[in-house]
Amino acid sequence: MTPTDLPPVRTLSPRLHFAPRNNWMNDPNGLVFHDGLYHLYFQYNPQGSEHAHLSWGHATSTDLARWTEHEPAILWDDTEQIYSGSIVVDHGNTSGFGTAEEPPLVALYTAAANGHQAQALAYSTDGGYVWTKYRGNPVLDRGTSDFRDPKVFRYDDGGEGYWVMVAVEAEDRQVLFHRSDDLKTWTYLSSYGPAGPVGGVWECPDMFRLAVDGDEDDARWVLLISLNPGGIAGGSGTHCVVGEFDGTTFRPTAPLPTPAPELLVERSQSRDELEAFGWIDFGPDCYAGVTFDGLAAHERTLIAWMDNWRYAGSIPHDDSSEYRSAMTLPRRLSLTRDCSGAVRLRQAPAIEVGADEITELGSLTGRVAVDAGLPDAVRIRVTATFGDADSVELRIGAGDAGEVVIRQSHASGRIDVVRPDVVPPAGVGGSMSMPVACAGEVAWEIWIDALNDRVASLELFAEDGDRVLTALIPASSRRACSLAAVGGTLREVRVAVAEEAC
Repeated sequence: MTPTDLPPVRTLSPRLHFAPRNNWMNDPNGLVFHDGLYHLYFQYNPQGSEHAHLSWGHATSTDLARWTEHEPAILWDDTEQIYSGSIVVDHGNTSGFGTAEEPPLVALYTAAANGHQAQALAYSTDGGYVWTKYRGNPVLDRGTSDFRDPKVFRYDDGGEGYWVMVAVEAEDRQVLFHRSDDLKTWTYLSSYGPAGPVGGVWECPDMFRLAVDGDEDDARWVLLISLNPGGIAGGSGTHCVVGEFDGTTFRPTAPLPTPAPELLVERSQSRDELEAFGWIDFGPDCYAGVTFDGLAAHERTLIAWMDNWRYAGSIPHDDSSEYRSAMTLPRRLSLTRDCSGAVRLRQAPAIEVGADEITELGSLTGRVAVDAGLPDAVRIRVTATFGDADSVELRIGAGDAGEVVIRQSHASGRIDVVRPDVVPPAGVGGSMSMPVACAGEVAWEIWIDALNDRVASLELFAEDGDRVLTALIPASSRRACSLAAVGGTLREVRVAVAEEAC
């Protein structure tokens, strides 16, 4: 079978995010850029819209905006489900599954059975469409029940280099590092954790090197750890640690506290404790994010699952397609020092929309309409400086679905997002919050996309992407939108609205 034999389906809705044509989807897997194509694999149930029969779905794109879905890539069977993992391009053919001229793609994934999880391998020699499970599986087995989610990358040791696998013992809240020369035989290197946020099991790690503000002489390693529950907004969340990696051991730049043993059982950390840690997203709907293999370091790109395990199985779906969930916008990652001097992970949407329609408001007192009826897919940019206003407020939506409110307070230096307790399911509404470093300035970039006729997504990038918040919100075909200065005047107010271009 060749790629042209497959019956691809182009994702038309949502407009800006990938969602499968039908059935259940969760974590992104095996993100890889190869021969001019972005490959997105993902946890997928080929038999229904419930979390079961987990396999790897598959989609490709040339621009990260428009996706063509293909037949499932790696299928579950009676002995194992195909849990999360990663794909590398084996350029040196170290595995022996291809040739130096035509290197194979090699997938490392978790083979999950009742009470047992181990790491297994599959390979493709046709560019990622047809996969063969390795006869020698599993390639790494600790004999435990929660050892999962391998992310593999090539480490440059100044010589020929070697492969490093980052995986987790989920219940122990440990990240385990192993090395290999051929992707088939693995040797233990070290472990990290438990440390920092431990209010849920650790999952879906990733690790990569980034230069701070583009300075290669000041590069750091970034370790991502998803946890569920225990996230900053409740339920699922993704922790971010900046540090050093010498090829064997990861060491955070600022060591995080080791939790008391009882905390691993009680799973209770306060909001103040959680806010002292690093997070890639302050919202409830950005989980299991991982990055693409095969891109240059300055193009490091992440995609995450845009959902939360608290309510993923209850999210309303489109009755005609019966798909559940979508992925976040693809996000280019970098490290930067914010205006307080702290090194932070910066995220920028990696797709484009149409031209901005710009409104220069100058000084603003009171409320003004931004748009009488926003389209299904839109980007809104708001910039301003505080005069004597207490806060700035953007209200989106109207009618039975209720309003979503984005509010930045000058005094508290925080952005709050309030979603109504309507849909997603009743009981998950309420307020989310994140701090900003420069309290006197407003710099929002808001992406909204209708996932179906009942659920939409909101992704807020503040302070040039230094702070990000992602939340599912009620959908409305005619979203009223207004901007207000509360308790005084805002200055240098500028609003730019851009619709989805295609």
